[in-house]
Amino acid sequence: MRIDYIVCPDNIADKLAVKHHVTVREARQVLLSKPRIRFAEQGHTEGNDVYAVFGQTFAGLYVVVFFVYKPETATAIIISARDMSAKERRAYGRK
Repeated sequence: MRIDYIVCPDNIADKLAVKHHVTVREARQVLLSKPRIRFAEQGHTEGNDVYAVFGQTFAGLYVVVFFVYKPETATAIIISARDMSAKERRAYGRK
């Protein structure tokens, strides 16, 4: 999967900061740092599938980012991001 553009709507950016204590900058860093990507769920409309990305920020924080991928423009639209759970961190470290 090739990602050329990363988009985060303002309302999502606010939610990430307030609810999950993750900045848009950290979410972008995870997407750019050779993360592990997995299919999360099929979107409500065709071509809007949701993916989960597991990775680290440049500061070493473990973060999971959920995004919708638009293959025609190679764009990732961030819909959520949060710190990895302990279980996710263990699985991430094993691979």
